[in-house]
Amino acid sequence: MTTPMLETKYVFTVTARIGDVVTAGETGIGVRRIIPIIGGEVTGAITGKVLPFGADFQTIRPNELIDLEAKYAFETNDGAIVYVENKGMRFGPVELLQKLKRGEPVDPRLIYFRTVPKFETGHEKYRWLMERIFVGSAARHADRVVIDVHQVM
Repeated sequence: MTTPMLETKYVFTVTARIGDVVTAGETGIGVRRIIPIIGGEVTGAITGKVLPFGADFQTIRPNELIDLEAKYAFETNDGAIVYVENKGMRFGPVELLQKLKRGEPVDPRLIYFRTVPKFETGHEKYRWLMERIFVGSAARHADRVVIDVHQVM
């Protein structure tokens, strides 16, 4: 017997608008940054709006590897509230990561930015989000983060 092949299927996109970066400084393991999530939208098989609270808590390691942990929620167009914990990493050439920090545009294909979102909801229609594993492919822009969410089949 063999194990099932891993495949993914695109499900939806989260576009999270972000506020000004707050930096707590060098903590001994890297620079701690907090990036407020101030709204956005969800499009695809699930549609709705990103609620205007939450944040991405980042640690920028000395080699510019960025550990990410975002906590936020979205509301579907039919009224369900979905809580999201999204952990991941972003890495690429130092000069490009520096450009992103300054808010300058960078081709997203040149930056490795992947996440593993977990969802919680009490709404029966969306309970399947809690029963599957998802991965995200993301892009950072000056005013937003765009995450294409794929279900692992």
